[in-house]
Amino acid sequence: MGILSKLVSQTAIYGISSIFGRFLNYLLVPLYTYHFSAAEYGVVSEFYAYAGFFSVVLLFGFETGYFRFRNKEQLQRDTAYSSALLFVILLNLLFFLGILLLNQRLSGALNYADHPEYVLYFTLILTLDAVASIPFARLRAEDKALRFAGIKFIEIFITIILSVFFIAYCPKIYAENPQSWVARLYNPTIGISYIFIANLIASFFKFMLLAPQLKGLGAGFDQALFLRMLRYSAPMVVIGFAGIINEMLDRALLKHLLPYDSQTNLKMLGIYSACYKLSILMSLFIQAFRYAAEPFFFAHANNNDARKIYADVLKYFVIFCVFIFLLVTLFIDFFKYFVGAEFRAGLDVVPILLMANLCLGIYVNLSIWYKLTDRTLTGAMVSLFGAALTVILNIEWIPTLGYRGSAWATLICYASMALLSYGLGRKYYPVAYDVKRVMGYIGLGVGLYYMQQHLIHIHHYNLWLLSSELLLFYMLVAVLFEKRQLTLRIRR
Repeated sequence: MGILSKLVSQTAIYGISSIFGRFLNYLLVPLYTYHFSAAEYGVVSEFYAYAGFFSVVLLFGFETGYFRFRNKEQLQRDTAYSSALLFVILLNLLFFLGILLLNQRLSGALNYADHPEYVLYFTLILTLDAVASIPFARLRAEDKALRFAGIKFIEIFITIILSVFFIAYCPKIYAENPQSWVARLYNPTIGISYIFIANLIASFFKFMLLAPQLKGLGAGFDQALFLRMLRYSAPMVVIGFAGIINEMLDRALLKHLLPYDSQTNLKMLGIYSACYKLSILMSLFIQAFRYAAEPFFFAHANNNDARKIYADVLKYFVIFCVFIFLLVTLFIDFFKYFVGAEFRAGLDVVPILLMANLCLGIYVNLSIWYKLTDRTLTGAMVSLFGAALTVILNIEWIPTLGYRGSAWATLICYASMALLSYGLGRKYYPVAYDVKRVMGYIGLGVGLYYMQQHLIHIHHYNLWLLSSELLLFYMLVAVLFEKRQLTLRIRR
């Protein structure tokens, strides 16, 4: 199998869980937005924003560190795994015990003194998921993509079934007959806590399915290897934390910086978060790509044509991402039913967020320069630059532009990081990326979107027909330009 075709197949398998599986999970968004108010959904969005920050710290960059050091020497693969896993388990146990001691104070500080269970549920979810990340990393490193995808899909399936049961089925049965068997399992006062409960139960089952991978602890703890991994991984915490700032800080800040009362702010947060979910196809493709690409980049770093491969990967990645951008934006009148009517006031941020995610994906591709040259500290500086830009722009724009300011801040941040990373990559790990063609596809995608907007408002074309024609035109252009080269690469 050709090198590029192997990456495509691995991305496709991971996509079973990340794109298809999580797409099913994201179908819960209509469930949430049709059954809960925007303010209630804002509470859930706020906790997921906080969870992103903690997830970085609780893994401490050892997922990437494990990938790096398992490929150094054949004999240390098991030791690298057990050392990383033991450290992550200890770190998460300490975190969980600390939250137990501070739960009441922390809940009060977040204005959820009446619901300390929110913090407790999310702490359990975070610890289970962080510990599970290392066994998942081993499955990825060993090319066990099918087992990886299967466990992920089971987790998502459990979440969906329990969410539908508690949020849609139980309230209906309880309302018809409060004395039915449902009353033993369902309490109507719990409300949005059932979202957390469903996720917690699913995380527990996922952890149990990964039990065979926990046997790797028998390889012991190598202190010298651990310290090498720690030096490599510590800057990854900064990179990851800065990445979460870029991705999630806007949702944490909206509640506090919007110029309305607290309930209205939560409503605006809920609308923005729901519309953010409409970039699902782009974000989930990027996630599936990252699962496959990180071990792929490390495994082929010593190939003679590695840099040519990396250049081709970026180009085809952008082609597909622009396709997703057009699919969602040109057919937004279909995708808008993904969220409840109250949430559709924010649909104008969707194209901005999709393009922001495309820039993030480009940055993921370009970031190989610091991972392959062990310049993780320099890479951390790029992420810190992006984080600082995110903070400044959100503080400046949220009070005046609202959540639309957050969307523009996200786009500018990721675009700036991609440009900076490209410049540093040319210095430390030069790759002959086809910049003109990459930018050409992005420009074509944006141009076709604005063409649709102009023609619809001026000439009153049939929306579905026009959108289909524009999407087909993009696909034909991509095929004509890339068919010959892609065929030659896959046959190698």
